[in-house]
Amino acid sequence: MHAVLDKLKDSGAKIDCNATGMTVRRNGRLKPVDITTLPYSGFPTDAQAQMMALMALTPGISIITERIFESRFMHVSELARLGADIEIEGPSAIVKGGKPLSGAPVMASDLRASAALVIAGLAAKGTTQVNRVYHIDRGYENIDGKLRQLGARIQRIEES
Repeated sequence: MHAVLDKLKDSGAKIDCNATGMTVRRNGRLKPVDITTLPYSGFPTDAQAQMMALMALTPGISIITERIFESRFMHVSELARLGADIEIEGPSAIVKGGKPLSGAPVMASDLRASAALVIAGLAAKGTTQVNRVYHIDRGYENIDGKLRQLGARIQRIEES
């Protein structure tokens, strides 16, 4: 996770690590960062969508380039439903961040997109409903409960 932590630090996050865990917090105003996914030990493609959600909230322009998988930007249209300003140009997404997000119903396409939509939904004004959460359950056990423990206003609604 060194590449992810480095990009978070570059964006202005303060990260404290000790034997029992890690604390990540904003250290003033966040700054945009450019990201290129690469094989290990580079920036992991599995963290690209979550960083895109963060950059959508961060004032300025970030460029996220996907070098591992084609078509790994399926979450962009759903982030746009929340108000994110993101354009795709070839293997890159240009994220014009800093606009407030508004709650909306969104559809998760995979595990990573699910996490990104939850992050963006928690930051959005109003209610965001993330559909097809079975994707997120494959990789994040009890994510809603854990986020509630951190103070998030989140609930799981069973589909009928």
